Amino acid sequence: MDATREVEVVVIGAGRAGLAAAYHLRRTGFEPDRDFVVLDHSPGPGGAWQFRWPSLTYGKVHGMHALPGMELTDADPARPSAEVIREYFDRYERTFGLRVRRPVDVRAVREGDGGRLRVETSEGVWSTRALINATGTWDRPFWPRYPGQETFRGRQLHTARYAGPEEFDGLRVVVVGGGASGTQHLLELAPYAAATTWVTRRLPVFREGPFDQEAGRAAVALVEERVRRGLPPRSVVSVTGLPLNDAVRQGLANGVLDRRPMFDRITPDGVEWDDGRRVDADVILWATGFRAALEHLVPLRLREPGGGIRVEGTRAVADPRIHLVGYGPSASTIGANRAGRAAVRDIRRLLAEEEPVAA
Repeated sequence: MDATREVEVVVIGAGRAGLAAAYHLRRTGFEPDRDFVVLDHSPGPGGAWQFRWPSLTYGKVHGMHALPGMELTDADPARPSAEVIREYFDRYERTFGLRVRRPVDVRAVREGDGGRLRVETSEGVWSTRALINATGTWDRPFWPRYPGQETFRGRQLHTARYAGPEEFDGLRVVVVGGGASGTQHLLELAPYAAATTWVTRRLPVFREGPFDQEAGRAAVALVEERVRRGLPPRSVVSVTGLPLNDAVRQGLANGVLDRRPMFDRITPDGVEWDDGRRVDADVILWATGFRAALEHLVPLRLREPGGGIRVEGTRAVADPRIHLVGYGPSASTIGANRAGRAAVRDIRRLLAEEEPVAA
C-alpha cells in the first residue's frame, strides 16, 4: 500500500456526474493528480452505461444530455447505448485530461487528521479537504422481499443482470416494476416469451404530450423536497410518469402492458394473490430500481432518521465538506451537469475560507 496522498478534492465515481464535476474542477484551475483525483471502480469508461443490455439501443435512451464542454453528436440510434456512451465518455476523459484512476474500490471515508477526510481504497489512502461523491445507484439493485421467494424453482434476476430478450425464448415471465425498465423489458420479451405478466405496486401513470421545462422543474422540485427533509430520494422518473410513445401505445393495445396488482406471495411454480388468482412462471424479472450506493460514507454518519442524507443543493447538511452529485434531484442527465458545477463552486468557496491568513 502506498503512503497517504494529499489532494484538495477527491471525486468518487466517473459516470456523468463525476465527469461533470471533474470538468468543472479542471476548468476552474484544479490540476488532476495534484489538486484532485477521480477514483472509479468500473473496469473502463462509461459509468453504469457500460453494463446496460445490448438491446437497449441509443435510440431508446430517454434524455441523454451531453456532458459539459463536449456535445454528443452523430450517434447511431441503432447501436447499443453501452457502446455509444462508453466511447463518448472515453473521448471526454482523454480530451480534458481528467486522468481517471480505475479500477479503484473506495472502501470507506472517515474523519482524518487536521480537519481532512481520510479516503480508504483498494489502491491506498487519500487525504482530502473536500469530497464529491458521484457513485450513482447501479451497484445497489433493489430486490423486494415477498413470502415464499426462496421456494421459487425458476430463475429470478434483476434488471442489472438483464442481457436481452433472447434468453427468455419460450419461457413464462413475470415482470415486476412500473418504471421505464419494466415496460421496455415487457415490450422486448413479448415476441420471445411463451407468456408475460406485468405486476406493479402502483398503477402506472403514462404521460401524454411533450415533457417541457416547466414540468421538468416541477418534477425535480418534488424529488428535491424529499432530499431536503432527509428522506431517501425517489427518482425523477417516478414523479414524471412514463412517456406514451408509439411502442407503449401498441403494448397497451395488444395486452402486453396489461398491468396486474402486486402479487401476495411467491410459490415454487409462480406467483399467487390472496383472492385465489395465480400465474405459473419460469422467470421472475425484478425491474424494481436501484438505491444510492453510499455504504462507504457510513463512518461519517450523514444519514438522517428518515433514512436519507439531508442535502442543500449538493452539499450534505451534516458535513459541508461532502457534496453528493447524481443524488436525488441531480440524478437526471442535465441535473448531474448542473450539480457538478454547483458542487465545485461551493467547494472553492469552502477551501478559500479555510486558507490560513498571512500575518
